[in-house]
Amino acid sequence: MLQAVQGAAAGTAVVRAARAMSLFGEHAAGWLTIGAVGALVDAPRRREWLTAAAGVALAHGASIGVKRMVRRPRPHDPRVQVLVGTPSRLSFPSAHATSTTAAAVLFGALIHKPLVPLLVPPMALSRLVLGVHYPSDVVAGSVLGAAVAVATRRLAQRGTR
Repeated sequence: MLQAVQGAAAGTAVVRAARAMSLFGEHAAGWLTIGAVGALVDAPRRREWLTAAAGVALAHGASIGVKRMVRRPRPHDPRVQVLVGTPSRLSFPSAHATSTTAAAVLFGALIHKPLVPLLVPPMALSRLVLGVHYPSDVVAGSVLGAAVAVATRRLAQRGTR
């Protein structure tokens, strides 16, 4: 599967975009920056933006915890090119997919826009294009990110009652 995805994207702007997305999503830094900017510019909802950013950070941390417990190695096949550096050799789940899904759910709720279908599939696909994750890694990461986001929203709503 990875070989087919890479073959379809070889030599295209898709690889450049996937690398840019990888940099943006590394350690959830891009999403955390968006949360911080939202808190700075949207004073009436500062607490909500900070809560959403905390949920993204929690989702990222959860993915790292699961990754260290499962210890699944990244794809290693001579037919698959690794097109970006990674902070570890561990693959499951994809932290990029986890934090992106959490950000899409939490920030989407704040701005009343359906961000999940706009953000999650491209980030998930980018991890395959770059040869650093199996499809099950990105699916599991997305499920974990959604679960953490839903839990974050429920806890935040409980705290405002």
